[in-house]
Amino acid sequence: MADPFLYNTGERSGYGCLGHEVQIEHIKAYVCRPSYFTDKAVIVIHDIFGWMFPDIRYIVDLIAGHGYITICPDFFKGTDPWKTTDHWHDFADWMKKHDPVKVDREADVVLKYLKEQCDAKKIGIVGFSWGGMAVHHLMLKNPQLSAGVSLYGIIRDSEERYDLLNPTFFIFGEKDHTISYDQITLLDEKLKQYCKVPYKIKVYPGQVHGFAQLKPEDMKPVDKPYIEEARKDMIDWIKTFI
Repeated sequence: MADPFLYNTGERSGYGCLGHEVQIEHIKAYVCRPSYFTDKAVIVIHDIFGWMFPDIRYIVDLIAGHGYITICPDFFKGTDPWKTTDHWHDFADWMKKHDPVKVDREADVVLKYLKEQCDAKKIGIVGFSWGGMAVHHLMLKNPQLSAGVSLYGIIRDSEERYDLLNPTFFIFGEKDHTISYDQITLLDEKLKQYCKVPYKIKVYPGQVHGFAQLKPEDMKPVDKPYIEEARKDMIDWIKTFI
């Protein structure tokens, strides 16, 4: 059980996972609950390193500490995540087998679980990198999700990627090597043209890909204020719409 008074943006020592693992139909998931009843929930979509990666479980616990049933399902369905020992020239082939826009079935399974087993009435979604792309996709396709936060992940190859169904917040690092400033500018221009719901785009100075999910011991002092700001902004968006 997550105590919301233990931490705010992740500044705490002696970290250990506060949640537990569950089996939901054909997928496993990591779940953390706040220390009091709530009917609000957040789905967290992991990055390429998968649902067991400590940094992503840290984020799950952090969000739960703000009063949400928080769950990170294994969207890779038991297949191997990307490993730090893997070779980048194999990444394109790996991505073909791990398509971030083919997550609809798993999302529906988790939504059903949250509603029927956890009594969730309002559900949001947060995703990092690979998971950010999945969030962008789901916010275009699944009206059951009340709000979304995509951290350094966007769909780029579809002209139908701007008609968001519910409020969505896009977080980027200024020095992200995977998403250019031109792509962010295009996203902003197109959302202004087509999007009919609240949205927000924010770029954090000097930050690289993956900055927002670092644990305190991995933060560089110069980056720490922006990491904490991004997390606070993420939580504020969730609190506003969920």
